[in-house]
Amino acid sequence: MPFLLPTKNGAFVLFEQHVNVAPAKEFLADVNAGRPPERAVTLFHLVLRAIGKALAEYPRLNRFVAGSRIYDRRGIWLSFSAKQRLERDAPLFTAKIRFEPAETLDAMVDRIRAVLGEGRSGRETAVEKEVNTFLRLPAPALRLGVRIVSRLDAWGVLPARFVDPDPLYASAFVANLGSVGLEAAYHHLFEYGTIPIFVTLGRVHRAPVVLPDGSVGSREIFTLRYTYDERVEDGFYAARALERLQACLEEPAQLAG
Repeated sequence: MPFLLPTKNGAFVLFEQHVNVAPAKEFLADVNAGRPPERAVTLFHLVLRAIGKALAEYPRLNRFVAGSRIYDRRGIWLSFSAKQRLERDAPLFTAKIRFEPAETLDAMVDRIRAVLGEGRSGRETAVEKEVNTFLRLPAPALRLGVRIVSRLDAWGVLPARFVDPDPLYASAFVANLGSVGLEAAYHHLFEYGTIPIFVTLGRVHRAPVVLPDGSVGSREIFTLRYTYDERVEDGFYAARALERLQACLEEPAQLAG
């Protein structure tokens, strides 16, 4: 398929899920009862953990296309973005963590909070320093540099020092739009890098539902929207993985670990 569909955005599939948030709220209340507020577990942490768990159990999704070939990825890597401050004009930063299936939820959350603390400190990371240096180049030189990096990546000879810290070389990218009061959106895939899955998490809101007895009621839900590079694996396999992900979020004791 990569030879017929050479780009990510020529081969994407869209998925949407509406997740009942009540079990997660109850679980978070229990978990956070013994944790200080600055170390609280959040819904976003549960979503990241559920994505990592689904990728671990459905490993054919943890692949990528480079040079029209499909490769298995070494490790499960999750990238995400956050604002340095909860202000309209505050800059965004991106972070990348390795998901460890054997790690406990508490340990994972503490590690994520440490990464967020570093990003919100205002200190320039090594990746940001490199990017800012490249951005000072004239536009023709910058375009040439991007083409060279992309070609080296396609040939499989891009040095690890470029790949390891770069958030666009990951298993999935997750954006928490709900944290700023927005609904989930379908996001484009980045042609640069190797991310085949982009996930957005929307705000918690009340929505009408059909109850088991056939009556219409309402419940609090949040929406997950996915953009997925189908060249990595067929949509049926991906749908089974998403069913597993939703089951983890609606039975969150499975995420405690």
